[in-house]
Amino acid sequence: MLPHSYTVDSLSKSQDLASTILASTAPHQISSACDAVESFLHSLPPDHARHFFSLTFPTLICKLFGFDDATSSSSSPSPSPSSSAGWIDTVLASNDVGLANKLFSLLAPTSLLFRSISAVDRLSLVKYVFPVERLPEWVRFMLSSDHDSAALSDLAPVFKNRVKEDPIQPNFHQVQLNVFEYYIFWFAYYPVCRGNGENCDAVSVRRSKRFKFENWVSSFSGFSSPRRGGSEHRIECSLYIRLLYAYLNAFVSVTDFNSQLPYRSSLLQYSAGYDSSEIVKGEFLVNALMNFWLLDNDFSPLSVNLCKSVGVKFPFQSVLGETPPSPGLGEVVKLLVKYLNLGLVVHQNGADNVEYGASSRWRMSGLIDVGKPMDAMAVSPGVLPNGSWNLLIQRHLYRFILRTFLFCPVGTSIKNISQVFSVWVTYLEPWAISLDDFGELDAIVDSSTKNGRKEHLQSESRGYSPSWEAYVLANYLYYSSLVMHFIGFAHKFLHTDAEIIVQMVSKVLTILTSSKDLLDLMKTMDIAFHSKQAGSGKSRLNSLYRFVTPIREQLNDWEDGLCESDADGSFLHDNWNKDLRLFSDGEDGGQQLLQLFILRAEAEVQAISGDNLTQNLQCIDSLKDQVACLFGSDAVKRLSFSPEAKQPAQPRDEIFKPRRVGNYALADIKYKGDWMKRPISDDEVAWLAKLLVLFSCWLNEILGLNQAESNEVGSTHSYVKVPSSDVSGTKAVLGAVGSWIVMLGEGVVRLVRKRGLRVNLRVLASKKVVMVLILSVVYSVLKSLWTVSYGRVE
Repeated sequence: MLPHSYTVDSLSKSQDLASTILASTAPHQISSACDAVESFLHSLPPDHARHFFSLTFPTLICKLFGFDDATSSSSSPSPSPSSSAGWIDTVLASNDVGLANKLFSLLAPTSLLFRSISAVDRLSLVKYVFPVERLPEWVRFMLSSDHDSAALSDLAPVFKNRVKEDPIQPNFHQVQLNVFEYYIFWFAYYPVCRGNGENCDAVSVRRSKRFKFENWVSSFSGFSSPRRGGSEHRIECSLYIRLLYAYLNAFVSVTDFNSQLPYRSSLLQYSAGYDSSEIVKGEFLVNALMNFWLLDNDFSPLSVNLCKSVGVKFPFQSVLGETPPSPGLGEVVKLLVKYLNLGLVVHQNGADNVEYGASSRWRMSGLIDVGKPMDAMAVSPGVLPNGSWNLLIQRHLYRFILRTFLFCPVGTSIKNISQVFSVWVTYLEPWAISLDDFGELDAIVDSSTKNGRKEHLQSESRGYSPSWEAYVLANYLYYSSLVMHFIGFAHKFLHTDAEIIVQMVSKVLTILTSSKDLLDLMKTMDIAFHSKQAGSGKSRLNSLYRFVTPIREQLNDWEDGLCESDADGSFLHDNWNKDLRLFSDGEDGGQQLLQLFILRAEAEVQAISGDNLTQNLQCIDSLKDQVACLFGSDAVKRLSFSPEAKQPAQPRDEIFKPRRVGNYALADIKYKGDWMKRPISDDEVAWLAKLLVLFSCWLNEILGLNQAESNEVGSTHSYVKVPSSDVSGTKAVLGAVGSWIVMLGEGVVRLVRKRGLRVNLRVLASKKVVMVLILSVVYSVLKSLWTVSYGRVE
């Protein structure tokens, strides 16, 4: 039992330290607070740290991540976003390398603070309750139901044995975490909250194209070039990226598949050289990052079959339907994906290339045959090595990228889209990842071994090889269906910045056509997908038939509920998750859509006619060559449609188009699709516009206005047959009038169809029209009330 004086002294010092941390806002104050924390922990045995982690640690988290509620409680605070910047944001704004190093030393996985956290968690001295309002949105929905709360532990490993009933509020549930888990949850939530806060700022559509282009291409090693002004200092002060990499490097093993298996079933699977507590921390870290970053506001966060087996159904598609992922996550997600896929690279290259000095995390254990290529026949349907992190993230990452492409609103900044695009490109070519890509971060994280990598171990540029066939087959939708959705996105956003969009499309096609083996595999798999298995034939084709069913199941599961809505003017909403059409030669196939994109891109680039016109036209010529390589040498020349055929209808359409859409001039939007199904603008009531579009489409379908008028003279005129007897004069007149009305209606419909006109009630969704209607109703009601009141006075 602790002495009373020692307990009081520890309590008072913890309160004083919490006050010091709370008052630290300037860089020199933050540095002093870090020293005070380390000094206090040095003087405190781990078993006496209850007061520090109950009172001081929540305050430290609030100031670190920029939350402004430091209420002292035995459970947890409920921080809310602060108007003042947190310590991480202060480091970023001040570009203070010394302060960044000071904070990193405090929060590093090898720091005194983390050693104290591990000691406290081993003794189970402190438990926190994470605020429900900060949890991922799908988790909050599940916690609102007793049945779903009980199933949450089975559905998500990160919440296993952590969902408890609220002792204060009956029928409510809470998430209880130890110190390490509580910190990781806030660490994962920080970029989500920061991105949502930045998204609230108005962003102009018109920006410097050169600025956007340079920032986008800098994310690819092949395009990057030296810049003026301390690029190294920017990396030094990217404190969050440094911490993320340090935690991944410390807790997540990517080179020894047998030492750390996602969804493990027994600790007996681990080798004796590993600490099981560190392995559990690694799995918790990856699952926490995945839930906060990839699954957060996804209305179908988990596998459909898994939910059915547990008896859980997510009913909130109508609530989160067309909500894109939180912005600003591209950089951190890219680092996570790149790090987790590094294990596959090491597995491919073998253990001979992994000989590093001080870092044991990069060493292979020898428990798997690293010299043997991944056998696509070994595992089905995953066809990847057991324990690969890729199997854990592939569905969630796919939906994260696809939801960004589908639901990103027109007029948004291209920065967030380019970051997510960079994540996709990194995932498409894992063979381009090398250990040297992390050399700079290794040097920053472990300053004592800046030259830890051997000088002669410089990774050479690698490309696709047949040993990566299993990876491509396991992630075939990334190379096929997602490419088609991206082409639709490129058409939608071409007017935003033609240069950037053309560069993006060119980058994707470059990857697909970079290797003949890769292209042959994709085409052969597409043929197998669209054909029936035969008893005999080409052995190569027959060997791929067994992957058709898993790919079809992935298509239905990964794109569950995701489609381009009828109101976004996209090309693919009729065949959203039913088929793979990249190599289809139909009107909605990849070949035709890419041909149309090239035609539109040429027009957009020539309309801009800036200083980079020649360079942009050369880029489009290169794009034509890539399309020819993908579909055949004459793919671009052979056009089965004529874009000029629809030009005569443009003058009539221009009459009914508004001069402005939201806050932007129509000339700035340059929308090329069906005007009735254009994206929702700021001056429209969104739900009413969608309802009116659906109603207009229904009327057009009923009246046959979506069909071209037949050249044949109608021989099936409707008429009313009048009997020859027992007919009164009134009935005869009514019959004649009815027949005349029917004939008149048919004539009007025929004339409208001949002119190519359609019913379009979307104009009624304008906020101005709605406001006029509301004012009219209010005026009528007030007038009636006044009349009634005036009559009573009389």
